[in-house]
Amino acid sequence: MPAPAEPVSLRFRQGAGRSCLDFVRTLRHRGTPDAVEELPDGEALLAWVTQCGPCADVRPGKSTAQEARELREAVHELIAAARAGEKPSAHSRTAVNEAAARPAPVPHLNPDGALHWHADDPVRATLSLVARDALDLVTSPAITRVRNCAGSTCAALFLDTSRPGTRRWCSMGTCGNRAKKETLRSKAAAD
Repeated sequence: MPAPAEPVSLRFRQGAGRSCLDFVRTLRHRGTPDAVEELPDGEALLAWVTQCGPCADVRPGKSTAQEARELREAVHELIAAARAGEKPSAHSRTAVNEAAARPAPVPHLNPDGALHWHADDPVRATLSLVARDALDLVTSPAITRVRNCAGSTCAALFLDTSRPGTRRWCSMGTCGNRAKKETLRSKAAAD
């Protein structure tokens, strides 16, 4: 009998509810002294595109990690402005618009009936999808459902798709459990 398959360890956090929010998460613990840059170089950018993008044939392209980080910050600023009911800066608007205008991955059905995505430059094409998703999010009613994680050290954004709209954590499996454990420890210490 073969051994059970090892669970796949994902390098980047996903599950924020939108690809643009997952992309913004690549600056983990934003705004805190513990901030962690998850896209420090081209290798990390390729890893993110491989994990989070639709293309299977990811290879180095024209985009650099610096360009990706600049797009990430422009997306973050666009989302923050939309949440606050303010106009985004011309710089952020231009950066996201330019990225969204690039060719996106193209779907095709292979002879086996499986869907595959192709792009001449999979990195730029995936970043185009991220930018398009950000533009869609900031111009839709869903922007009112974007939340900041209530985790004390997290600061991640997520889309609250719960029916009552009262979700507090980006992930119950990480931040939610941590907060509940802290509450239990506080109660135990008080007793």
